[in-house]
Amino acid sequence: MKTLGPIGGISWVSTADYYKLINEGVNEKLGGINFAKCVIHSFNYADIIRNNNNNDWESTFIMLSEACENLQQSGAEAIVLCANTMHLLADRIEQKISIPVIHIATETTKEIKKLNLSKVGLLGTKFTMELDFFTSKLNNQNIETCIPEQEDRDFIQDTIYHELGKGIINPDSKQRYISIVNKLIENGAEGIILGCTEIPLLIQQEDIAVPIFDTAIIHSAAAVAFALS
Repeated sequence: MKTLGPIGGISWVSTADYYKLINEGVNEKLGGINFAKCVIHSFNYADIIRNNNNNDWESTFIMLSEACENLQQSGAEAIVLCANTMHLLADRIEQKISIPVIHIATETTKEIKKLNLSKVGLLGTKFTMELDFFTSKLNNQNIETCIPEQEDRDFIQDTIYHELGKGIINPDSKQRYISIVNKLIENGAEGIILGCTEIPLLIQQEDIAVPIFDTAIIHSAAAVAFALS
């Protein structure tokens, strides 16, 4: 079994889900008391948020690079960035180390292709929705992406930082999310990407009329497949 190097704390809530999903995935494949081999680095989320708010991606890149190098030295054979937004830096990070970074957008695109969808809606932090590090992976496979309007993007960003990132589940926020998703569906979205690993705390498949793509589940499954390859 290969050793995985998850990088979490972005936030701890979704990192705990990753750890659970990866270990359950390995056990499902191997049975008995087999579980994943992991070396984990967990950040203080406040440090990441401060960099994000200052648009200081270089400081975050340095933090992530150092963490990845430490994980590699500790025996990790692949990096798992347990947050969609951090994949903005994934390609640069991979150039700094000699082990692969399992890319969340690449793996999600593979799952969308399996259903032959041509247009999907994307929810996430404002960076994931507005920058192209995620959507470019979809565009390369001829999958069109639509995102919420500005007011809805601001709402999603706020709830990720002040509710979901703390594990707070607000029923009113859930209804707003469902309304936002329904507008994307009206705009032609054939599926919805939950492109922040905390959003599945609010939204499940039974809430939505089209297929959803839970990036944390997809990413964790890809990590399991790598570990057992």
